[in-house]
Amino acid sequence: MTNMNLSGIIIIYKEKGMTSHDVVWHLRKIIGMKKIGHTGTLDPDAEGVLPAALGYATKLCDLMNENDKKYRCVMRLGQTTSTQDLSGEVLTMSDQEVSSEQIREAASAFTGTITQVPPMYSAVKIGGKKLYELARKGIEVERPSREVTIDEIIIDDISGRDVTMTVTCSKGTYIRTLCSDIGERLGCGACMASLVRLRAAGFDVEDAVTLDQVRQFVSEGSLGDHIIPTDAFFKEYGAVRVREEEDRLLINGNPFLREDLVLYQEDPGIEPVMTKKLRMYTSDGRFAGVYERYGRRYKPWKMFISQQD
Repeated sequence: MTNMNLSGIIIIYKEKGMTSHDVVWHLRKIIGMKKIGHTGTLDPDAEGVLPAALGYATKLCDLMNENDKKYRCVMRLGQTTSTQDLSGEVLTMSDQEVSSEQIREAASAFTGTITQVPPMYSAVKIGGKKLYELARKGIEVERPSREVTIDEIIIDDISGRDVTMTVTCSKGTYIRTLCSDIGERLGCGACMASLVRLRAAGFDVEDAVTLDQVRQFVSEGSLGDHIIPTDAFFKEYGAVRVREEEDRLLINGNPFLREDLVLYQEDPGIEPVMTKKLRMYTSDGRFAGVYERYGRRYKPWKMFISQQD
């Protein structure tokens, strides 16, 4: 059975040993639809929040990836590897002792806007080739550094050589590289021992479900109860429901004059506001897309409905 009209976001808890692509492959089989994407790739050894978009919501993937992310990682001091995590070849070992104060001071030096050099074992492309493809052939190339933002690093626990940290950061941040750089600053070296993503695209780990749970939802016929509507991603924008005679104009992506649009009050306790971007709904309440104001007109910014709907 297929679910061609299913649309929205489901937050998957990716388990260790699977690629992000594996998760999408399994979802397509479980749900019975092809149009599924994900945002924010996780390494096979990592686990945690992986937002998956279904149907028209796949248009959200790029937007969802813009949000800050939150991770809990274990940094192992005194060991460096070829991959900056435990999956790689051990390069150096060190018995150098460092104090908790030194660890906290070193970590704090990496908050704010910093530069990182992407690891060779990553999906970043250089000259049309993914770095991990070159790394597997034993080829190492120069990688341009790039700016990322580390909003916060909290040291949760220090147990022997293992340091548990919670990191809130921008997209494009490599936690493996952060661990390696902190270890280099300490002088003892370090690599990442484990990684759990706690938040991505504004969704927390508490929102996530496993693939086995998705299978159960499908068998129970309750999958729809666990899919976040596409328009929920734009909840900070005002909302307009057009008149029935304007439905076809909206579905076809026609512009509307600002004075012709009437905001509707979704929550009786919140006064509606005419924002620069507006969620647009058909007369019967179907989410059509987001329009943006240009002068006196609102024009389509991103549509989530087609003429066939």
